[in-house]
Amino acid sequence: MTDSSPVVVVTGANGLVGTAVCRALVERSAQVRAVVRRAGSAPALDGVTEHVGDFADESFAREVTRGADAVVTTVHPMGSSREVQHSVGVEGTPVIARAARDAGVARLVHVSTAAVYDRSAGAGDVAEDSPLAPEGSGAYADTKNATDAALAQVDGLTTVLVRPPAIIGAGETSVWNTLRPQAVRNGERRANPEQTWSWVHVDDLAVLIADVATGAVATSDDPERGPVAGGTIPVIVAGERATWRDYLGTVTDALGVAPEWTDEPVWTGRLLAGRAQGWGWAPRVSLAQAMDELRQGLTQVS
Repeated sequence: MTDSSPVVVVTGANGLVGTAVCRALVERSAQVRAVVRRAGSAPALDGVTEHVGDFADESFAREVTRGADAVVTTVHPMGSSREVQHSVGVEGTPVIARAARDAGVARLVHVSTAAVYDRSAGAGDVAEDSPLAPEGSGAYADTKNATDAALAQVDGLTTVLVRPPAIIGAGETSVWNTLRPQAVRNGERRANPEQTWSWVHVDDLAVLIADVATGAVATSDDPERGPVAGGTIPVIVAGERATWRDYLGTVTDALGVAPEWTDEPVWTGRLLAGRAQGWGWAPRVSLAQAMDELRQGLTQVS
């Protein structure tokens, strides 16, 4: 990793997470190569250059990673068919990972998900080495798990699998601030209020990703202290504990509708973010602040 102005490639740079990551990288004086599919959609920030193309195209992947210090991959078409999620995640993401490895890139930071873990009723607290969700847990969990496994097969590269739960943050494409509330407005209001609702604010998530990508988090022989050089290390990143009463209660209150509380067996454990904290990360956005931002956004559009 270079000491000044590291060059970082960010795929999906126009998405909720990608945009926040670009912003955090620029704040760290990085030069960002923003990979997007549509011209003119990359964040308009000093230090960001737009690169239009498909990261799963080998020639484009080689071109965009040449001379880079790190690559951050944020793209997974959640909500698309299993076939599309498999094509983009399991087949596409390793293409740019291999290109990065061949280009001598120091680090790959992949945005995975906490959905790869078994969080069924009674599963208990979840850490990085906890059991993964079994095959058949759904297209998203299955293809995310398969993508992580495929990236672990790309040797000769230091890979960090960042595993966030629900990502909170304002934006038209935000699942939890925009899309899920639309579903609630349309009648999807059932949940057990005691079920754990794990979350992280997009700005806090971007801080960890940017620190890892720029080398602010040094490599270590101990994964509890930093990424292991040449290895594939998962890291859970999550904010303070919350329940569906917190989230769905906030959304329904803002929309002026009533939740439909249930009492089926649910997961009530915690996502343990001790590894991320050992890497120097600490969330800055509290649950109260995140819910206030969510409520204000919904009230403005109601």
